[in-house]
Amino acid sequence: MKRIAKLSLVAAVAVAGLTTANAQPLEEAIKNVDVSGSVVYRYNDYRNNTVRNATNTPAGGDTNTNNYKVGLNLSSKVNEDVKFNSRFLVASGSGNLSGQDYGTTGDSNLGVTLSHAYFGYTGIQNTTVNVGKQGLSTPWTVALDSDGNEQTGTGILALSTMGPVTVAGAYFNQTNLNASGDVAGLNGSDAVATVGVIGVAGPVTLDAWYLDMTNTFDTYTVGAKGAFDISGVKLGADARFASLTMDAAGSKANTMAKLVLTADAGLVDGKIAYAMTDKDGGTTALDADASTTLLGWNLTALNKVDADYWQAVLGFDILSNLNLSANYGNLQYIPTAGSTTDVEEEEIYAQLLYKMSKNLTTYVRYGTYSKDTTAAAAATASNNEDTRGRLQVEYTF
Repeated sequence: MKRIAKLSLVAAVAVAGLTTANAQPLEEAIKNVDVSGSVVYRYNDYRNNTVRNATNTPAGGDTNTNNYKVGLNLSSKVNEDVKFNSRFLVASGSGNLSGQDYGTTGDSNLGVTLSHAYFGYTGIQNTTVNVGKQGLSTPWTVALDSDGNEQTGTGILALSTMGPVTVAGAYFNQTNLNASGDVAGLNGSDAVATVGVIGVAGPVTLDAWYLDMTNTFDTYTVGAKGAFDISGVKLGADARFASLTMDAAGSKANTMAKLVLTADAGLVDGKIAYAMTDKDGGTTALDADASTTLLGWNLTALNKVDADYWQAVLGFDILSNLNLSANYGNLQYIPTAGSTTDVEEEEIYAQLLYKMSKNLTTYVRYGTYSKDTTAAAAATASNNEDTRGRLQVEYTF
């Protein structure tokens, strides 16, 4: 998403509109502007073949949706030390894909929102300071996502590198965590402060972070990520531990530990991942895509209590730009702390990924998703045996 493209006519008009106060010629206004972004179209076809309630009666729930998201980033050089950065979204209110169920509604137009508007200062050697409305760049959040929701806040973020070590610190007096993310009950007016240290030692990157949300929770995480090349086989490892404790009296720490191993031998690639949460809960991230949890297609360890989550992927390159993979996920947990009910979710699907060019990628998925619980006879319980399909096209510039 960071690649620079030639400025389109539409973007040029937008930039001209932002700079008319100075009455600069269009050529002068755009010559120091970098443009990047993404366009995503996604079609989901979910068939809930068996959804049974307390009377063992199948219920409805099929969905067929067209989903869209467009992100446009503009970076304008103010002077030698300052850049102005902005991001515009055509998306849902939380910055996610905007879905329209064609089975129940007609086609409608989407609005444009300003997601980022901040100044970046680089006048101090090896230091960057961003001030304004920006993405929340932390292990618990997702600052930019071409096909998912994004967490933003207004405040200041500073990064300073000293040799192999980078120190980060940020303070935001408001966020969109009340609307964006996957944890309920957060208040966007509560301030967020975070500090982190990132160090590089050969092929391994280590990091440690702490974050506090006023009157809500505090959390920390430590992680290690490495990349290795052994006889032409590219190996990767990613390990992380996270703990989050709500400020409410009597709250206990929610913890998560995960390990992800990857291998790429050219024509064949694979991944094995495992995540576990403790008996008090698995609320250790603010977005299911964040690095302090583990996400599959339909499965996630986020907000799951006493969970064991396994992923396995095996892929084959049919062509240099065409990959076919088999994907498996199994998640077992309990609904709430102290519950005697067991829940198991499982997904099995095939994916065909086609990279037509560096900036155009398409994938097709098709498979099954199931959810079973030992409390199937209870009034609030349900079992799922679904077939699910997806087509996605993504263009970046």
